[in-house]
Amino acid sequence: MMDLGLLIIRLVVGLLFIGHGAQKLFGWFGGHGLEGTGGWMESIGMKPGVTMALLAGLSEFIGGILFALGLLTPLAGLMIAGTMVIAISKVHGKNGLWATQNGYEYNLVLLAVAIGIAFSGPGQYAVDAFLF
Repeated sequence: MMDLGLLIIRLVVGLLFIGHGAQKLFGWFGGHGLEGTGGWMESIGMKPGVTMALLAGLSEFIGGILFALGLLTPLAGLMIAGTMVIAISKVHGKNGLWATQNGYEYNLVLLAVAIGIAFSGPGQYAVDAFLF
């Protein structure tokens, strides 16, 4: 049952990160694409904005794919965790903990999941389990 639980966590979190990355990279799912996201990133001091949007989008998109598949799981967890650390430090941290105040609560949960799975492993139902 533990392996099934890990699969569910990986799929939900991984697929959501694929979606967030696609918002930044392609403008899908109501996103603003590289130009729009880059402009917003510039407005919060992350320059050059389009490059930062590309890096964030790729980390979320590729990290999400790897995480969902359970492939190179430590790397996937690091990619996801990195985007959450930046989201906390640049966007949500100043607002306190609670998501109701646009705080970092949700980002912290995703950070903990990414690091927890990276350390504990992806479970039996993962590409890593077949390869390694």
